[in-house]
Amino acid sequence: MINRDSFSGEKPQRERKASKRLKEGDVMGICTRNVVTIPPTSTIMSAMKSMVKYNFRRIPIADPGTKRLEGIMTVTDIINFFGGGSKYGIVKNRYSGNLMAAVNEEVVEIMERDVVKVDFTSSFEDAIELMLKKRVGGCPVVDREDTIVGIITEKDILNYLSENGHIDGYVSEYMTKGVITANPDTTIESAMKTMISERMRRLPVIRDGILVGLVTAREILRYFATGEAFKMLTTGNIEETLNQPISYILSNDNLRIYKEPLTVPPNLKISELAQAMRGAGYGVALVVNNGSLEGIITERDMIRFLYTKLVE
Repeated sequence: MINRDSFSGEKPQRERKASKRLKEGDVMGICTRNVVTIPPTSTIMSAMKSMVKYNFRRIPIADPGTKRLEGIMTVTDIINFFGGGSKYGIVKNRYSGNLMAAVNEEVVEIMERDVVKVDFTSSFEDAIELMLKKRVGGCPVVDREDTIVGIITEKDILNYLSENGHIDGYVSEYMTKGVITANPDTTIESAMKTMISERMRRLPVIRDGILVGLVTAREILRYFATGEAFKMLTTGNIEETLNQPISYILSNDNLRIYKEPLTVPPNLKISELAQAMRGAGYGVALVVNNGSLEGIITERDMIRFLYTKLVE
């Protein structure tokens, strides 16, 4: 009797059933199971609008029928595409700088194909270790057929920390010092290039030594996906769009994610910080001591803190 499974290119039915019987790892108790995905035929602009709608930093790209993972697009990919890095070559070379035409390309042109993903049988500790090693803020969780069954993000881990106050330390021990900053006159193009080259998603804004705000990658995403910047794109005038100062974002309440930056002292406990960040819906806090910016602590720093505690 012919085994049709051997010719189908798919796993035999008995293997698929065995995969489903595998025991879930405890990562499934932490991750978000209801995952929003988009198909690879989505345009870059429609993907941006979905990310703004759901306030996402990343969105998995999946086959619409099987939900099999094909790629992922992050806010960093979009900033890279809009002028921060090498992906801007698509705009410059293929569309002669016409950004409005370029955003109608399919997401497959800029998505990451080599996705950092977590197996659904993984432990929570293994998932955190992978995120730290690969320096990513979130990973799709997949089964043995690469079907998306969840996604674990920095936000999920922050929520875990806020609910487990017995795991503790101090902000000063895990914050990042030597913070890269910008001034209000810095152009959006320069801000994007700094974010890409320094692998960062947030820029504190300083004028005359005084903290005046915080510009994040998601706010730049909003800038290009909505409002006046989008109207500029309809004219194809990319220079006007890129040369706007970041003060434009800081002064526009429709674009700002963080109306006022969360500032904390260096001697604050991590447990208190996690609760404050979760309560405010913030993924970052600026560490201020006697009016001076001493550091920045992000969700990634919190992941690093948690990992050190879990493996002790």
